[in-house]
Amino acid sequence: MARQIEFFYDYLSPFSYLADTQLPAIARRTGAEIVYRPVLLGAIMKATGNSGPLPIQGKAGYNVADFQRWARRYGVPAQFSPHFPFNTISVLRAAVAAQRYGRFVEFHSAAFRAIWEHGQDLSKEDALRMLLSEVGIDAALIDGDEIKNQLRVNADEAVSRGAFGAPTFFVAGEMFWGNDRLEFVEEALVRRE
Repeated sequence: MARQIEFFYDYLSPFSYLADTQLPAIARRTGAEIVYRPVLLGAIMKATGNSGPLPIQGKAGYNVADFQRWARRYGVPAQFSPHFPFNTISVLRAAVAAQRYGRFVEFHSAAFRAIWEHGQDLSKEDALRMLLSEVGIDAALIDGDEIKNQLRVNADEAVSRGAFGAPTFFVAGEMFWGNDRLEFVEEALVRRE
C-alpha cells in the first residue's frame, strides 16, 4: 500500500494554510501521496464541542502572532486575513468540485494564496466566481447535491476518526493535529518505509 498523508483542512484555518505550504516537501522526501480532504471546520467543532480560540480571552490575538511566527519560520508569504472569521462553505464546495473535475491543483493553491497571502474574501460570491473562472471551473458545479454531500461525508469521517479541528493529518490511521506536528507526520511516514 502506498504511503499517504490524509490532510483534513479548511481554507478558514490559517494553520491549514501553513501546513499546506510544507506538505509537498514532506511528500517529496518520503515518497508519500497527499490526499486532500476539505472539511467545514465549523461542523467539526460543533460535533466535538470545540469552541475554538475566539471566546478565550487573548487567544485570538495570540493565534495571529503565532501565525506570523510560523510563516517566518517556513519562509512563506502570509498576512492574517482581514475578513477572519469568514464563511468557507462555498470555497470548500468549490474544492470538492475541483477534485471531481480534475482542476484541484490549480484551485487549491490559488484559494489558499488568495486568502492568506493576498487578503481576499472568498466568501463573497464575486471573488469566488473570479477565482473559479481563472482556474477553469464552472461556478454552477459547486452547488450540486453530490458536492454538498461529499463535504458532509468528509467532516463526518474526520470526526468519527477523532478529529476536533484543522489541520488534521492521518498517516496509516495515526492522527496528528496542527501544523506544528508536521515533524511527527514525517516521522510516521519514514517508519512505514
